[in-house]
Amino acid sequence: MSDAISRGLVGSGYVVDAVGDAESVASRLADTHYDLAIVDLGLPGEDGLSLVRRLRRNGSSLPLLIVTARDGLDDRINALDLGADDYLVKPFALPELAARCRALIRRATAAAANEIVIGGLRIDLAGRRALNEKGEVLELTRREWSILECLAHHSGRVVSKERLTQAITGWSEDISGNAIEVHVSRLRSKLGSSATVRGIRGLGYRLEDA
Repeated sequence: MSDAISRGLVGSGYVVDAVGDAESVASRLADTHYDLAIVDLGLPGEDGLSLVRRLRRNGSSLPLLIVTARDGLDDRINALDLGADDYLVKPFALPELAARCRALIRRATAAAANEIVIGGLRIDLAGRRALNEKGEVLELTRREWSILECLAHHSGRVVSKERLTQAITGWSEDISGNAIEVHVSRLRSKLGSSATVRGIRGLGYRLEDA
């Protein structure tokens, strides 16, 4: 199930890190920013509910989506009361899972709609595409899209280079030090006069009107 979910979300353009037990979660969260965690209740060792309880007690506000075969009303109520943000019962269709992920990420980033407009740029979060001021779809690579999406979710705010690096790579991947500059430069070229990615020296990047 973990492999299937990972492949499905990666195919939709997300960067996914998969861990097989709750004990590994704390170390991942300590040094990496995540937009969302998908938690199976049937984890080995510490179960999913215990993990949810621990994360919330430790002050984590990370959006948590439960996936489980437990379909009882009491199970759903218990998980939500402990701090889960959504609850999805197996079996489920991957498009529904992806839609719930988008909804939780929008909620966490205060994006009320599936479309973000900045200058002449329209960003279709559900369709995972961007259109310029002429209505033309921009041909973006997966990493260029991930950078644009991250910047769009934080529109008007500076996003650090480290955060953008995490948006395009999993913890098992490694990229060169100037990779973000290269991807941002190519993204700027494709955005043209629709919008721009402004570099803020020593801080990061900000998406704004051209």
